[in-house]
Amino acid sequence: MIKGLTKLLAEGVLSGGVLTTDDVHGDYKKLKDRGVEFLHEPQERPYGAEAVLRDDSGDWFSLSQPREGDLDLSKDWA
Repeated sequence: MIKGLTKLLAEGVLSGGVLTTDDVHGDYKKLKDRGVEFLHEPQERPYGAEAVLRDDSGDWFSLSQPREGDLDLSKDWA
């Protein structure tokens, strides 16, 4: 089981965790300026905005700013 989870984490299919913030763009800039490796900059999602970072062990985490109110289902997010 652990081997399967490790493979999913390494392939980026499964996240190591989610960190929430009220300023994803500002925190992204601060962390990037300090040398944190990001896989992508903040992007809009149906549930809010999200940037993905990788730690020094290769695990990746979502840095997310939840959307106020309901999910945004007005766009084709696929």
